[in-house]
Amino acid sequence: MAKPFNDSERDAVYRAIYERRDMRHFVPDPVDPAVLRRLLDAAHHAPSVGFMQPWRITRITDPALRTALHATVENERLATADALGKRRDEFMKLKVEGMLECGELLVIALMDGRERHIFGRRTLPEMDLASVACAIQNMWLAARAEGLGMGWVSLFDVDAVRALLQMPEGARPVAILCLGHVDQFYSAPMLETERWASRLPLADCVFENRWPQADATPE
Repeated sequence: MAKPFNDSERDAVYRAIYERRDMRHFVPDPVDPAVLRRLLDAAHHAPSVGFMQPWRITRITDPALRTALHATVENERLATADALGKRRDEFMKLKVEGMLECGELLVIALMDGRERHIFGRRTLPEMDLASVACAIQNMWLAARAEGLGMGWVSLFDVDAVRALLQMPEGARPVAILCLGHVDQFYSAPMLETERWASRLPLADCVFENRWPQADATPE
C-alpha cells in the first residue's frame, strides 16, 4: 500500500488548497526567475487526457503588448457589465484584474492541431480544456506555496488575443494569468467578501449513485 505524506506535508497541501485566492491586487516587484521557472514546471507536470499536454504558455514581456491585452480585457469588462442588466453597477464596482500591476503576465492557450489527439477525447473533446485547467491549478497552488498571488482573467475577446499573440490557426487562448507579489492574501474569495456570490454547501454538489430527483408535483 502506498505511503501517505507525513502530517506536516499533508497539512501544507491542504493549506495551499484552502488559502489559494484569485488575486486582483498586486505590488509591482519582479518575480524571481527561478521561482517563475518552478511555477511553469509545476504547470507542465499537470495531468492531461491521453498525455497530450495541450497547454501553451506565452510570457508577456513587451509593455506595449501588455497594454494592448489590458485594453481587450477592458472592452469585454464593459460588455459584460452591459449584459448583466440589474447587476451592472454592482459588477462595475468590482476589481476584476491586476494586469498592469502584476510582476508577470502569462497567456495560457490550447495548442493547435488538437484534433489529432483522439485518446480520451472521442466523446469528450473538451477534455483538452480540462487538461489546461489542471495546469493552471497546479501553477496556482504552487504560487500560493511560494507566497505569490495569481489571478485568472477570462474577460477577453478570443480572436483579439489570438491576433495580438499571432497564434496559429486552431490555437485558442483560455486564460490571462496575473502573477506576482501581494501585500496580503484575501481572507476569503473576493467575490464572496464582496457578496457577489457565496460558496455552495458541499452536500449540494456531491451525490451518491444517481442525480437527486426533484420531488414529484402532487396531483
